[in-house]
This record gives sequence, structure tokens and C-alpha cells, in this order.
Amino acid sequence: MTYFLVAILLVLCALVVISLVRGVIAFLQTTKIDLETGEGETASDMQMAQNKAMFARIKYQALAIVVVGIILAVAR
Repeated sequence: MTYFLVAILLVLCALVVISLVRGVIAFLQTTKIDLETGEGETASDMQMAQNKAMFARIKYQALAIVVVGIILAVAR
């Protein structure tokens, strides 16, 4: 059971990193578009992508914390 939970935890940690990287890339692209055009109209799509990636990161982090709690409960 513990090995299964550790595997799930590793997958969730990978998803957190992937979501973080995607959010940072969307942020950098938004900043680049704002600097090049001087307008915020085209950046709204990228800002939505950034928000979605960061919300996914928070969701995966919460799931990882739950899995760690289960591992600790099983280990006792």
C-alpha cells in the first residue's frame, strides 16, 4: 500500500512541477506580448492560460498533501 501511495505522490509532484513551468511560461509570454504591443488586449488569453495552470498546480499540491497525510497515517 505504501509503495502505491509513494508512486501516486511522485506522479502528483511531477504534475505540480509541470503546472508550475506551464504557468511561468504563460506569464513570460504575457509579459513579452505586453512589452511588444503596449496593449493588454492580446494578453488576456495568455493570462487565462496562466490562471488555469496555477490553479492546477494548487490542486495537485493539495492532493499531494493528502497523500502524504495518508502515508503518515498508514505508517503509524
